[in-house]
Amino acid sequence: MTAAYTLRNLTDVEDSAVRFGIGEVQEARFANDDLEVEQTGLSYHRLRPGRRQGFGHRHEMAEEVCVVLSGSGRVKVDDEIVELRALDAIRLAPQVSRAFEAGDDGLEFVVFGPRSPGDGELLPDWWTD
Repeated sequence: MTAAYTLRNLTDVEDSAVRFGIGEVQEARFANDDLEVEQTGLSYHRLRPGRRQGFGHRHEMAEEVCVVLSGSGRVKVDDEIVELRALDAIRLAPQVSRAFEAGDDGLEFVVFGPRSPGDGELLPDWWTD
């Protein structure tokens, strides 16, 4: 039987960005296993000031909600660029390509959605100027 709750500090979750060689750009902490979630996905991201994610991604089935905790920046959603600031929440439909870019003060955000392993597609070099 699963416990009634699981508590973890998101900064204690492994930073996957380091493992994939992009730690100079961002932190990426995927808390699903640490929180023992069964249906919900949660990740915590911190983009360094003035940096952009090196790839975009999209999902076949999963809708996501991203909430900016602090800082500012932009998200490219398909062909549209949307400005973001602290406490903005943006819903991203399935199949929409997206990537984030931090402003001068960095960008810290969390992403919520259904837990759906294997549903994501990485898009290398998707957002180029």
